[in-house]
Amino acid sequence: MPPRPPAPPRAWQRMLSGRRLDLLDPSPLDVEIDDIAHGLARVARWNGQTFGDHAFSVAQHSVLVEELALRLEPGLPPKYRMTVLLHDAPEYVIGDMISPFKAVVGGGYKTVEHRLEQAIHLRFGLPATVPAEVKTLTKRADHVSAYFEAVELAGFSAEEAGHLFGRPKGFPARLGLVPWPIAEAQARFLARFADLDRLLRPLA
Repeated sequence: MPPRPPAPPRAWQRMLSGRRLDLLDPSPLDVEIDDIAHGLARVARWNGQTFGDHAFSVAQHSVLVEELALRLEPGLPPKYRMTVLLHDAPEYVIGDMISPFKAVVGGGYKTVEHRLEQAIHLRFGLPATVPAEVKTLTKRADHVSAYFEAVELAGFSAEEAGHLFGRPKGFPARLGLVPWPIAEAQARFLARFADLDRLLRPLA
């Protein structure tokens, strides 16, 4: 008898909620906000190369970017504020890969990230495809956040950060960023999600 072909590699991750999330074909039914908050609060921005007693987490970054997006566009509807809050949500399972390494890895990473993003959006009643203007706003807010993170936490000069991310206009010279402990980052991300969820579903 010919040998059996090798079994395909395992592509799912067991979450603390008990869900098994398939990274190649993620189901919205396996996405839980508690898992997202738990993971993002433990993923470090800048590969952990930041000042302070705690890492600057993706959870804290996400809360900051949503706040900055609202400053840039005060009339942003709640569903798109939620979209901005969850803009890095796939990183709860695939981690925060710095931009230079993303360029080396190529399209495979982006494909997995996109599938996870669509599953997350469907799970929380958001558009699977984000409108171009919301993507542009999210990128603007993300760059503002990256500038201040770089200058205040990651050791960049204002000139270097301005060259990489653009110098923000209409913002103070500093935001006074201080990395939150893991438990605080997780709780504040969940609280922001809950606030926006109530705005989306006021009668639920």
